[in-house]
Amino acid sequence: MAVVVNGHEFAERPRPGQCLRTYLRERGWFGVKKGCDAGDCGACTVHVDGEPVHSCVYPAHRAQGHEVTTIEGLAAGGELHPVQQRFLDAQGFQCGFCTAGFIMTTAALDEEQLDDLPRAFKGNLCRCTGYRAIEDAVRGVRRVDEPAPGQAVGCSVAAPAGPQIVTGTARYTFDVEVPGLRHIKLVRSPHAHARIAGIDTGPAMAVPGVVAVLTHHDAPTGLFSSARHEHPEEDPADTRVLDDVVRHIGQRVAVVVAETEAAAAEGCRRVRVDYEVLPAVTDPERAMSPGAPVIHPGKGPETRIARPQDNVVGEMHEEIGDVEQAFAQADVVYEGTFGSQRVQPAHLETHGAVAWFEENGRLTVRSSTQTPFLTRRVLCDLFDLPEDRLRVVAGRVGGGFGGKQEMLVEDVVVLAALHTGGPVKLEYTRDEQFTASTTRHPFSVRMTVGGRRDGTLTGMALRVVADAGAYGNHSPSVLFHSCSEPLALYRCPNRRVDGFAVYTTTVPSGAFRGYGLSQVTFAVESALDELARRLGIEPAAFRERNIIAPGDPVVDPGGPKQDLEMGSYGLDQCLSVVRDAAADDTAGAPAPDGWLVGHGMALSMIATGPPGGHFADARLTLMEDGCYDLAVGSVEFGNGLATVHSQIAAATLGTTVDHIGVRQADTDVVGHDTGVFASAGIVVGGKAVLRAAEALRAALLAGAAACTGTEPGRCHLEPDAVNCGGQRLPLAKLWAAMRDAGHEPAADGHSDGTPRSVAFNAQWFRVAVDPDTGEIRILRSVHAADAGVVMNPLQLRGQVEGGVAQALGAALYEQVRIEENGQVSTPDFRRYHLPAFADVPRTEVHFSRTADAMGPLGAKSMSESPFIPVAPALANALRDATGVRFARLPFTRDRVWLTYRDAVGEAAEGQP
Repeated sequence: MAVVVNGHEFAERPRPGQCLRTYLRERGWFGVKKGCDAGDCGACTVHVDGEPVHSCVYPAHRAQGHEVTTIEGLAAGGELHPVQQRFLDAQGFQCGFCTAGFIMTTAALDEEQLDDLPRAFKGNLCRCTGYRAIEDAVRGVRRVDEPAPGQAVGCSVAAPAGPQIVTGTARYTFDVEVPGLRHIKLVRSPHAHARIAGIDTGPAMAVPGVVAVLTHHDAPTGLFSSARHEHPEEDPADTRVLDDVVRHIGQRVAVVVAETEAAAAEGCRRVRVDYEVLPAVTDPERAMSPGAPVIHPGKGPETRIARPQDNVVGEMHEEIGDVEQAFAQADVVYEGTFGSQRVQPAHLETHGAVAWFEENGRLTVRSSTQTPFLTRRVLCDLFDLPEDRLRVVAGRVGGGFGGKQEMLVEDVVVLAALHTGGPVKLEYTRDEQFTASTTRHPFSVRMTVGGRRDGTLTGMALRVVADAGAYGNHSPSVLFHSCSEPLALYRCPNRRVDGFAVYTTTVPSGAFRGYGLSQVTFAVESALDELARRLGIEPAAFRERNIIAPGDPVVDPGGPKQDLEMGSYGLDQCLSVVRDAAADDTAGAPAPDGWLVGHGMALSMIATGPPGGHFADARLTLMEDGCYDLAVGSVEFGNGLATVHSQIAAATLGTTVDHIGVRQADTDVVGHDTGVFASAGIVVGGKAVLRAAEALRAALLAGAAACTGTEPGRCHLEPDAVNCGGQRLPLAKLWAAMRDAGHEPAADGHSDGTPRSVAFNAQWFRVAVDPDTGEIRILRSVHAADAGVVMNPLQLRGQVEGGVAQALGAALYEQVRIEENGQVSTPDFRRYHLPAFADVPRTEVHFSRTADAMGPLGAKSMSESPFIPVAPALANALRDATGVRFARLPFTRDRVWLTYRDAVGEAAEGQP
C-alpha cells in the first residue's frame, strides 16, 4: 500500500524499523524536523488521517494506506491555513525550528482542547519564545505593524522569513538535497579518562555500506580550541580532531563513513578499541589538589593553559583597594558559598554539518553554527587549505544560545570529505548533544561582602571555581568575564577576585547565555540581598545607594575598562519598575492557603559586545528592479537580526522592509564577520549595516543630483525613487544611469565593535512556597530592560520573555547530571526537564526610555542579558518568603523542602 503525503502518492515501502519522520524527509518534506527522536519535543508533528502524531516515534509502515499531512500540505489553494496566518500575525516564533510542530498540533485541536493549552501542548517544546507569542498566535492576537516608508525603526515589523517558517519552507542546516550523500557516525569513549592503545577497524570495514573508518592516525595532529573567537589566542589550544587520549565519556574516538546511517552505526559497533584506563577526577576542587590525575600533561606554554600540571586552564587574581581593611571597617560582613549547575543550551536543532565538493573542487561546508567565518579560518589552518578553496555557510539555524559558538562537528566533516572525496553529513543525536557537546560552566562562588548601617558597601571579595570539563574551550574567557560586570555594577572602592577554571574528566563546558555572568550574578545579588537584610535596609534601597551612576567609570577588580563606557543609562528606570511592582500587592495570581509568600529582585549589567574587537562587514546594493540587496555575515537563529538589519537599512534609505532582501551567514557574501555571539548582532553588525546604508544613500543622492542637475541638498529618497526638488527619478532608472556612468550602485560598511556600552536589566518576582512539599509557584513576574532605542518592540519582548523562561528552567529544575564515573545521566528531554508551556508564567516586560550614544540609531544589545538576573531574583523572593537563604541551584522541590525543613528545625532547636 502506498503512503499519501500532502496529496502525493509514494509507493516506496519504508525500511524495516524506519520512523515516519525519516521517511518523509527522505522524500523532501523538510518541514518535518528532528529535535529529539524520542517523542518529547513535537518538532516532527504531522497529521495521519487528520490526527497529530510525533512522526519520530510513529512507524512509517503504519502510514501505508493513510493520508499524511505535513506543514507543507496544511495550506490549501495557495492560501495559508488559518493557524498558519495567526502564527504569522502574532510572530509566534523566534528561531522557528519548533513552529511547524506547534502549528500542526494547534490545527488539530478542538474547542475543549483550546481551552486547556497547557495540556494540549504537553508534547511540544520551544526553547526560544517563552510561549507567550505562541499563545497569542493560538488565540488570534495580531502583533505586527506595517510602518510607513522610512519609519521601520521602533515598529513591530514582521520577520522576513515568517512566511517560510509557518509553511515549513525555511531551510535549516539539513534541509538540502545533496546527491550521493554519505553519513557519519562517531565511535565514542566509554571511559572518562583513558589512553587508546590500539584500534582495529577491520570488522567495521567489513560492514556492507561502510566506506571509511578514520582514527587519530588519519587526522591532523595540530592542537586548537573548539571555542570560536576573533582572536584565537584567547582560548587554550588543547584539542585535537581525534586524540589518542580520551578525557571524558562520549569523546569521539573514530569516524565511520557509510552509505546509510544504519551502516555507519553498525560500523561503530564493530570498531574494536583497546583502552588503557587512566585515573579520572570529576570534582574541580579535587582536580586542583596535590596528587590529582593530570588531565593534560606535557602541554607547554604554547597551548595557553595556565598551569596544566595543576589542571588549571585559566586563573585570575586581582584586587583594587584594601579588601581586608574594608571588612574590618564594616558593621556587618556576610559570607556565603553559591553553586550553579551545568545547563544544556538545548537548542532544538542539534549540532551538525554537511560538506560537498563543487565542480571546481572547492569544498562547501553547510553548518549549524554562530560563527561561519571563524570556523572557516580554523578549518583552513587545521587542514592546510587556502581560504578561497573553502566556503562555510549557515542556513537558518535552529537555536544557539552560545552553544554554537563552538566547532564540534565541522572538523570531522571536512576530515571525512577530504578522505572520501565525496559529500558527507554528520548530525548529532539528542543523546550526543547532552553527552558530547558543551554545557554551561558549573560555578562555585564564595562571596564575602561588607557594609555599614548607613547603606555604604565597603568591600567585596570572590573566590570563583569554574568547572571547565575535559577541554578548556571558552573557560578562561568565561572566568574573566563572569567576574567583571557583576562587580562593576556597584560602586565599591575595595574589590578582590581569585578565580580558577579547572579541568575535570567530564563533558566540556562552553559558551552559554551570559558567558558566566549568570553564575556570578547569582552569588553577588544573593549576597547583597542578604547583607541588606542583616543591615536592616530594604534590599532595593541598598542597591540604589550603591549602584553605578551616570558618569561613573566602569571598574571591576582589574581596574577601569578602557573601551567600556556608559553610552546611556536606564538602570534607574529599571529600578523604578520593580519598586512599583513590589508596591502593588493586588496584581498577579493569589497564593494558596497556607503557603509562604515573598518577593525579591535582582539587577544585572552586561557589556554590549566582547572586549578586544568584534568585526562585521555589510554591503548594500541597489538592484535593477529598484529594491535593495543587503549582504551581511551574521547568522539568523531566532535573534531577529535579519529583521532588525533590514529595519535599519529601510529607515536609512527611506523605504520599507519588503524592499530589502537579506543574504547572510555565508563566507562568500562579505569580507568578514566575527560571528553572532556576545550580544553583538545589533551593536556591531547593525552598525556595519547602518554605515553601508548611509554610504549608499549618499551615493544614490549624488547620482540622482548629477542625473537631474539638482542640488544634492534638494534630493531625498523615497521607496521607489529619488525626489529631486519635485522631480522623481525612479530607482530603476537611477540604477541604469549609474551603471552606464561606470559607478556601482553599492556601498560597504564596517564596524569594529569598539567602544562598547553597557545594558541593564532588573527582574522581580512574587512567589508562593508550599512548606509541606517545597513547590514554588510564581504569582507575578516583572522584567525591566534598558536596551536603548527599541528597534522592534515585538521581537525584543520575545527575546526577554524567552530569556526569562530559559532562566527559570535553569533556576528551578534544569540540570545536566554527572555520575561519579563521569557519565551524563540526563541524556534526553525525558530526564532533563526543559520548560514546557505549562511551566512558564507570563512575564510583564518594561523597556527603559534611553538612546545609546554608541549603538546604531541609539540601540543596545538585549539577547542574552534577560537571563542573568532571574535566578538571584527568585532566590531573593524565596528568602523573603521562607526566611531561608537558598544558595544552590536548581531550586527543585526536594531541595527547597529539605533546606527549609532543616532551617526550621535548627531554629526550633535554638529556642529556649
